[in-house]
Amino acid sequence: MSTSTIVVGVDGSASSVAAVRWAAREAALTGATLHAVTSWTYPASYGWAPVIENLDWAENARTVLDSALKEAFEGADSAGVVRHVAEGHPAQVLLDAADGADLLVVGSRGHGGFTGMLLGSVSQFVVSHARCPVVVTREDTQDALDPA
Repeated sequence: MSTSTIVVGVDGSASSVAAVRWAAREAALTGATLHAVTSWTYPASYGWAPVIENLDWAENARTVLDSALKEAFEGADSAGVVRHVAEGHPAQVLLDAADGADLLVVGSRGHGGFTGMLLGSVSQFVVSHARCPVVVTREDTQDALDPA
């Protein structure tokens, strides 16, 4: 018996926390395994760059991932969530993680530059290139889905 897989992208933004909440509810309803994925890259520089010593980029990304999961689960147990931290561009890391998955969930906007846009560059890219269905959530998705 094979278990379905839901991959959710996490960057620590409010939109990604909403995506984790949505993906966790869907995983609970369907019995899927939830994989939370975050990425990191060395900062791009042009010309002279300051030397940053003793900075563990992967550990920082892991901290962001753990904090976002803690916020999304609001203190409930998130031990069943499989955590992935990978080096690379977020869009490519998510596409690689979702290869063979049943569903990919991302927030509509991350920490990127143009806040007025409907979709961020990563969510727009994965919608266009993923080999599985993609759900794009908004920050206010939680309120819209919870019957009151």
